[in-house]
Amino acid sequence: MSILSEISENLQKGRAKNVKELVARAIEEKYTAKEILEEGLLAGMSIIGEKFKNNEVFVPEVLIAARAMNAGSEILKPLLAEDGVEAVGKVVLGTVKGDLHDIGKNLVRMMMEGKGLEVIDLGVDVSAEKFVETAIAEKAQIIACSALLTTTMGEIKTVVEAVEKAGIRDKVTIMIGGAPVTQSFCESVKADIYTPDAATAAEAAVAAIN
Repeated sequence: MSILSEISENLQKGRAKNVKELVARAIEEKYTAKEILEEGLLAGMSIIGEKFKNNEVFVPEVLIAARAMNAGSEILKPLLAEDGVEAVGKVVLGTVKGDLHDIGKNLVRMMMEGKGLEVIDLGVDVSAEKFVETAIAEKAQIIACSALLTTTMGEIKTVVEAVEKAGIRDKVTIMIGGAPVTQSFCESVKADIYTPDAATAAEAAVAAIN
């Protein structure tokens, strides 16, 4: 088995320490940072994403796999910067104002990072202004809003309106999700993309940027 496959295998099993050692070894063996990232770490996270979507693994497995991925990517970060490897794209992510739920949002972040996206996570209880300001400052292509309560869903509309008012509506894709959110709600507030789960959200984000 190649070292890159070993990285992928160990990442899927959540073995952070092994992933770290294998990444260091792959660097010594003159693999490029891009190869290690794409064929090792991202390949493993992609398999976890698929399995999660098909209910073959669950939140705890995703969390430990993501932890292993972070351990590996910490070592790679300086090398990726040296090689000039760019992230696939940039996403501003947060749970809308008045809503303090973050498990779904955190899963979306992990899945998006697992697809090579740079995610700026604004946390919970995020105002429409904050989403817009950050998207402009960071030149992000996507704003992703999570709402877990029927009472906070309306905030998504506020975000869409704030994006329009700021004059960046043609520059950013607005993605939404969360338990009470539906496709028809997405259409009614004029957001761009609704996805039912974290793995699909990551795939849709990559497709929207490309």
